[in-house]
Order: sequence, then C-alpha cells, then structure tokens
Amino acid sequence: MAKITKNEIQDTSRLARIELNDQELDSITKDIDNILNFVELINNANTSQVKPTSQVNGLSDVWREDEIVKSQVEASELLALAPYTQDGYIKVGKVL
Repeated sequence: MAKITKNEIQDTSRLARIELNDQELDSITKDIDNILNFVELINNANTSQVKPTSQVNGLSDVWREDEIVKSQVEASELLALAPYTQDGYIKVGKVL
C-alpha cells in the first residue's frame, strides 16, 4: 500500500516554493496518498490476457494531402495590421 508522509509533501512544497498551511497539507497528503493507492491498484491488475494495442478506434491513415489555397486577403493588408514590419515580414522582439 502506497503511503506518502506530510514531511515528503512539505519537502516537495518547499522545493517548489509553494506555501501550504496545515489544512492544505493534510488535504494534499490525503489526496496524493489516494492517487498513489489507485496507481498501485492499476499496476496490480492482471493484464496477461489483454492484447497490446496502440490504435483503439479502428481508424487508419487519417492524414490528408496538403492543399495550397489562395487567401482572400493580400499579404500587404495583413502586414499593415502588424505593429512592426521589415522586408515584407512581421518583426518581433528577441525572445531570448
């Protein structure tokens, strides 16, 4: 039977920089313990007679060919809506 302690929850919350009061600590400890017990129950299920599967709904090859469709709006109209443009592209600030 899975068992998680309040100390483990406190240590984890401290590492995650999440402050928990005593009521939250009790509630979360109970919830996580219930989740771990459920996972243990699932892990103990006998699946020896179950065939492995990766596709359960019977679909096969749901891809379609890409189609190039001419836009109803000209590129220049869309670029006019951008706050900054350069050489026909939308200019954005550095991300990193």
